[in-house]
Amino acid sequence: MGSASREALAQAQTAITGRLAQAAGAELLQAASRIAESPALAAAFSDVSAPAEAKTQLIERLFGGFSAGARSVLSAAVQGHWSNVDEFVDGVEELGLRAEAASNAALSDELLAVADVISGNHDLQLSLASKLADPAGKVVLISRLVDGKVSASAARIVTHLVASARGRKIDSALRQAARTVADQNGSELATVTVAAPLSADQQARLARALEISAGRPVALKVVVDPSLVGGIRVQIADDIIDGSVRARLDDLRVKLAA
Repeated sequence: MGSASREALAQAQTAITGRLAQAAGAELLQAASRIAESPALAAAFSDVSAPAEAKTQLIERLFGGFSAGARSVLSAAVQGHWSNVDEFVDGVEELGLRAEAASNAALSDELLAVADVISGNHDLQLSLASKLADPAGKVVLISRLVDGKVSASAARIVTHLVASARGRKIDSALRQAARTVADQNGSELATVTVAAPLSADQQARLARALEISAGRPVALKVVVDPSLVGGIRVQIADDIIDGSVRARLDDLRVKLAA
């Protein structure tokens, strides 16, 4: 996301408060889908030359049935200067995710759990990624997987990302959503890949070390991958610390081949 979009998003985030109606997150995700489906509408909302008042009036006309909180967040979003139309749509979606996070502290864990299920099922991945499949059919498919097994907010996010994939892999989109949700709740989400399971004490010590580095609480997602041979690989947002034996062997191979 460009610097202008990041600034616009940060400005709009200030409208997300504990006073938002419970439905606001769902409404913002619905707005993101509706805007994404209409290039003309997305362009109108993200047009930096258009008066902010005119864009706010358009929000009231199109989304007048939404809660006051959702409309206030949308109004804050359209007043920003976004780098491009796609980043405006992504920004509205992220605001929806952040609004959903306000009422569900366990939301990031649920989204990661669904992402893991999808990643581990090749047929499901193919069905959700198919460009020929009916989007409504994909929603029905994923709804059978999550309904009654995760919270209502997690189910809404999952079905939204499936229905409005916009070229994204669903499991990757879910992991990004989990990072956004964790950030809204005041923590970093770290994916820790190890060759063998970590004990509870090892996880606690690792979390404390990462918290010192990050400057705030860190939630760990531990993935066991025997192919690492040994060592550890940590990813926080876009930062990767790879101290695995596999990484060192790969580096050695590159040096020997040079």
